[in-house]
Amino acid sequence: MSDLKHGVVLVGHGGIPSDCPPEYISKFKRLESQRRRQNLPPSDEELEVDKIIRNWPRTAETDPYQAGLEAVSKRLQSSLNGAQLEIAYNEFCAPTLQEAVESLINKGFADITVISTMFTPGGSHSEIEIPEEVDELNKKFPDVNVDYAWPFDLEHVGKFLSEHIDLHRKNHKYGSASS
Repeated sequence: MSDLKHGVVLVGHGGIPSDCPPEYISKFKRLESQRRRQNLPPSDEELEVDKIIRNWPRTAETDPYQAGLEAVSKRLQSSLNGAQLEIAYNEFCAPTLQEAVESLINKGFADITVISTMFTPGGSHSEIEIPEEVDELNKKFPDVNVDYAWPFDLEHVGKFLSEHIDLHRKNHKYGSASS
């Protein structure tokens, strides 16, 4: 696998842009809820509303989550030793995981690592939906290795959070514990 072009897909949750009409959101949630209760695949109507929401024009003001994930991706890209990085979203924003993986494949990448910003165990996106999508992508593209870097090592997560607390306390004069 070391001779294959390596790509990475950073998957974030996705947010609803503040200027997206509420009727789209309520319709999407209603259709999604009905589908899940009946254990059915998404209807054409649900897919169409999902597409409208995901492709709604965004700015840093209307979707600060998207802007934040893009900022994280820039920092991650600089540490990837030449691997190509794409962003994907679980919901409410484009591109989807499948679209991001297909973008890398179309650029000639055959070894793709998927990583989520959602590192807490127990989340339906990170523990159920993303692995299911990765399985489907591996079936759809048998000549491509799509691997999901999950679960996170909780020792590393704990250390990262602890280091962040220390850095925060150093950078804020009120950071000493007085009570």
